[in-house]
Amino acid sequence: MSKQELVVLGQEPGGCCPALLTAPLEENQAETLAKVFKALGDPVRLRLLSMIASRAGGEVCVCDLTPAFELSQPTISHHLKLLKQAGLIDSERRGTWVYYRLLPEMTDRLAAVLTRPAGEPLPEPAGSASPTGAAS
Repeated sequence: MSKQELVVLGQEPGGCCPALLTAPLEENQAETLAKVFKALGDPVRLRLLSMIASRAGGEVCVCDLTPAFELSQPTISHHLKLLKQAGLIDSERRGTWVYYRLLPEMTDRLAAVLTRPAGEPLPEPAGSASPTGAAS
């Protein structure tokens, strides 16, 4: 296994991205977020992230993740590597096992990007009749 340090995506100087409804994303912000959403776009990776995030104690051994899937151990390791490269999880080797934990900074960042500003009403869907304009 390589000892190369991985860069955590989405840690640009200047803080978090603006919410999508408050300002357009800059190109580098969109590229960074796209990598994170791509990592989350696979059902196996989404389940792995959920299993890690919901685990009591905040971490889970890879030995407890692998049996939940009908996939080989190398395939599970590949999915975990992609989640780690996206900055969603971190890991620590203890003897022969690797333990994974959620990095809440990235999930908080995703939540902030996708959240409407407080007090802003939901936009009306295109082509829908408003409740006040209904025929009598």
